Amino acid sequence: MRRFDESDARIRPNPRGSRPRSKLRPDHAEAHDGWVIAVDRGRYLVHGVGDDDATLTAVTARELGRRGIVVGDRVRVVGDVSGDEGSLARIVGRSPRERILRRSADDSDPTERVLVANADRLAIVTALADPEPNRRLIDRCLVAAFDAGLEPLLILTKGDLADPGPLRASYELLGVKVIVTRLDGDRIVGLDALVAALAGGTTVLVGSSGVGKSTLVNALVPGADRATGDVNDVTGRGRHTSSSAVALEGPDGAWMVDTPGVRTFGLGHVRVEHLLAAFPEVAAAAVECEPGCPHLGGGDGCSLDAWAVTPDQVSRLDSIRRLLSSRVGGEPL
Repeated sequence: MRRFDESDARIRPNPRGSRPRSKLRPDHAEAHDGWVIAVDRGRYLVHGVGDDDATLTAVTARELGRRGIVVGDRVRVVGDVSGDEGSLARIVGRSPRERILRRSADDSDPTERVLVANADRLAIVTALADPEPNRRLIDRCLVAAFDAGLEPLLILTKGDLADPGPLRASYELLGVKVIVTRLDGDRIVGLDALVAALAGGTTVLVGSSGVGKSTLVNALVPGADRATGDVNDVTGRGRHTSSSAVALEGPDGAWMVDTPGVRTFGLGHVRVEHLLAAFPEVAAAAVECEPGCPHLGGGDGCSLDAWAVTPDQVSRLDSIRRLLSSRVGGEPL
């Protein structure tokens, strides 16, 4: 019988290569800055790259790991940054986010999903009729805006079908700017006021399908060609006419992030103190409450009851408590 020696040994090749792995990573000193204006199945549209503010398509580098990139993220890109047809760059870094608009799957789930980063304001679009206003959804979106530190804006469409007065007044109590639009033939009355409100910043547009959000976007950004759809006469719901978030450049330096139509907005990630911080005088009065006070009133010993003395304070507190109530659950939207 033959005896085995070292020459018979077999070394299994390393499927990942025989070169030792290094913890050193390139610093990408030559990387260009830009920001993400659209995301589609692993491809990212990055705008504002280089001296020409080029728009290019990119993928994420392996070193980014599982960190998600969303519309609004400020990123660093390398590779082919020409923006020519067929070119593909690589995202190698993401700057810290200044503001984050997020929502959770439901009110019992504290895990949030980031929708848009680094926006300046949140515009909630709702129709005054056809479909009827969903105040609970408006309130939830406002909670998300206040929590994220975004300036809230309420856009009431179809002002030719119903009186905007009562709904407008109830939200102006919260310091929310309200703009009403209506159709006059093919012309949108109120569009000039909307252009002025959106100027010089990035605004996220949210709203249920069928409220006229895409119609407004198409009027503000000619050539955007965002699909529009009607409301179902039986269910009262519209079809989701926008399938993904996308940032579009509008007039007067405005950028608008059009989002898919929403029917729910989970707020499991929002803390009560973050919401109250949007109302400094109310937050100061709430310091006198017992720990864990929900601030909902109804005989729970909340110190805000003693704070609300004038009719304006009472109305304002009622509106804030409505927002707090929307945060703690209830019937689904």
